[in-house]
Amino acid sequence: MPPVTERIRTEDDFAAFGLHGAPGTDAFWAAARTPVSVPAGDGGWVTLFLRRGSPASIGFESWSEPVPLRRWRDTDCWYAEVPVPARLRVTYQFLADGTAYADPLNPAGAGPDRSVASAPDAPAQPHWPLVGADDVLPLPGTRLRWNSERLGGRRTVRVHPAGGGGPVVLLLDGDDWLYLHPAMAAFDSAVAVGEIPPVTLLFLPARDRAAEFRAGSGLWEAVRDELLPLVTESGVSADPDRLVVAGQSLGGLSALNAALEFPELVSRVACQSGSFWWTPAARDLADPLGGAPGGSVAARLRARPDLTGLRVAFDVGEHEPRMLPHCELVESLTAEAGATVRVSRSASGHDRAGWRHALLRDVAWVLGESS
Repeated sequence: MPPVTERIRTEDDFAAFGLHGAPGTDAFWAAARTPVSVPAGDGGWVTLFLRRGSPASIGFESWSEPVPLRRWRDTDCWYAEVPVPARLRVTYQFLADGTAYADPLNPAGAGPDRSVASAPDAPAQPHWPLVGADDVLPLPGTRLRWNSERLGGRRTVRVHPAGGGGPVVLLLDGDDWLYLHPAMAAFDSAVAVGEIPPVTLLFLPARDRAAEFRAGSGLWEAVRDELLPLVTESGVSADPDRLVVAGQSLGGLSALNAALEFPELVSRVACQSGSFWWTPAARDLADPLGGAPGGSVAARLRARPDLTGLRVAFDVGEHEPRMLPHCELVESLTAEAGATVRVSRSASGHDRAGWRHALLRDVAWVLGESS
């Protein structure tokens, strides 16, 4: 948990963050827009969060333990100053009485109960529109009802031909990219300016991530034998023979495993922060990331499979240092096995808010021909 600073001692200290008027008054709240950051002495930032009304804490996604808000005197103004590293973009919530809330003072939302905070020097994310917590994202017009015999159960898969359609880009954890982060709008924008060729987005929801994303789950046989034929039958313009799989965290692990197990199906992968610490026993450990670097995937890659037909873009966040040993080993072993590999580090934690730019950039790269 980052230490909480104590700059706020007088009303003038709020003014240092650009907030004026007596805290807790109607005039103060009418003008307040937070979070807001000021430079810290270590090159990072001190970021002020405000909440009106009642006690709460701030829950950050995969970056920090919850930070409690403090009350300003006897007002309805609750606040926290949080040291934030340079270039961080992070999802957060207000947590009160067991319920999560978006930040009503922040116009950048991620679904109905989350907001996104960005350090002033966080890299821009062109193509991703600003979406408020109360906004309802548009959905693709094509909806497939997939009743999978291999996986069991029925799920809804959305399909969107960006720019008229083309190679299929299968987005794992598809509901997050539909309902929390506006991937459809972002891909449409990137295709419109020529940064990505026309593609057909396939939003695949997960029912049980831990089960479906492990090796040998049957997911990729089901995609091959059931889902892609269903896309073809739908009449949507798509080229399933040119398939990109994009996944994050356990989804990134699954995407690379698919390329290893089914190279005739998956030869293009965009992987952000792949969970390459994973082994069959890792999730039962007190410290799942504390095992051997690269986990089961590294053990498999040491057998030197022929990956000359694989094109994979790896990315991991600069704010998730414990992932680096696992990712770095898998990246190097994949290249040594003959794959065409691109490695990058993004201004991200383990968080889709930071993965968004890498998603567009890496899908464009794996569909290209340059190294």
